[in-house]
Amino acid sequence: MSLSALASSIAESPTLSLNETARALREKGESVIHLGGGEPKNKAPRSAAQACAAKLEGGDVKYTPTSGTAGLKQAVARYTEQSYGWSVGPANVIVCDGAKGALFNVLFALVDPGDEVVVLAPYWVSYPEMIKMVRGVPVIVRPPEGGFVPRLEDVAAALGAKTKALIVNSPNNPSGAVYPEELVAGLVRLCEERGIAYISDDIYHKLVFDGRTTPSPYRATDQDPETTKIISINGISKLFGMTGFRIGWAVAPKAMVKVLARIQAQTVSCTSGLLQAAAEGALNGPPADFEALRSSLQANRDVMMRELAAIPRLKVRRPEGTFYCLPDFRAYGADSAALARLLLEKALVVTVPGREFGMEGHLRLSYCTSAEEIREGAARIRWALDPEAPKQMRIGSKTVVRDWL
Repeated sequence: MSLSALASSIAESPTLSLNETARALREKGESVIHLGGGEPKNKAPRSAAQACAAKLEGGDVKYTPTSGTAGLKQAVARYTEQSYGWSVGPANVIVCDGAKGALFNVLFALVDPGDEVVVLAPYWVSYPEMIKMVRGVPVIVRPPEGGFVPRLEDVAAALGAKTKALIVNSPNNPSGAVYPEELVAGLVRLCEERGIAYISDDIYHKLVFDGRTTPSPYRATDQDPETTKIISINGISKLFGMTGFRIGWAVAPKAMVKVLARIQAQTVSCTSGLLQAAAEGALNGPPADFEALRSSLQANRDVMMRELAAIPRLKVRRPEGTFYCLPDFRAYGADSAALARLLLEKALVVTVPGREFGMEGHLRLSYCTSAEEIREGAARIRWALDPEAPKQMRIGSKTVVRDWL
């Protein structure tokens, strides 16, 4: 079968591919440590499970309105006001198949062939591929050497006549960096001056540590909900650890939401009412459900930082949020894909190559697993890379001798 050139050009998702590799190894009985995933180990909040179970028990699971159920849209509007101080109504909300689905729909609505979308490195792996899927051109802005936060002047220089949007992800996947408030405000002003969309990927916006809060782009605008250039993307996958429920949303001016609804009507029709009930239950549930996850991730972050500090020549910046860190492994090799393969094959540790995030020589490590696995994973990484580490190590039921350094 002959495939389109566009379909053939889209890269495989490295994170999903690694999840499958880890699963296959574990099914073979291998002692795999998965530091590559973005999936917390918590259970769905009780309020979400109860709302979903009640909907299922009633048996009335049919089509829903294309833009989402009234109850969930109201819950999202309320959440937006509470979290951002930005007052919107249900008509400003569209519910989609995950935040990923919401972002794709927004790009589809904004981008014509050849239009440019500015992406800030390090970036989530799907941004460039999604932009290419709507026949746009990703324009990458890289941070200064040794950092993860872009400079405003570099972003301004990247904006051109063909720029349609800027994607901002803070707290940032993969680095865990939280952009300073003055940078966020400057980016909003740039977008308003140039008449381009500011797409705020906020999927981690409450998963921040050490008493921080995430700067809100809405605080930087004088526009109202119907004229703003800001489109916020969010969902329940990360905030509540409900990755399998696949419910996300976009908050935007009503005119944009109507366009997004037309796109969704011609593709997926609507999002599952059963899963929307769970999302509504989570948003309306007690804050303790979310806070327990946030505090456990902060504790795991601290464990990861302590363990990585024992690896000589490794450069690590302390994450301010998310479940990830992005250490600089260039002292051990500039090819992040080769490093990731080595760690998987020799030490049975799953990591994600930094090149996939626009940061070659780095590896993304996730700390949303258990503290025990974090300690074991870091120990295996040191054993595999540090010539001064003992040559023998117990990995699962086997004693392995390092013979490649």
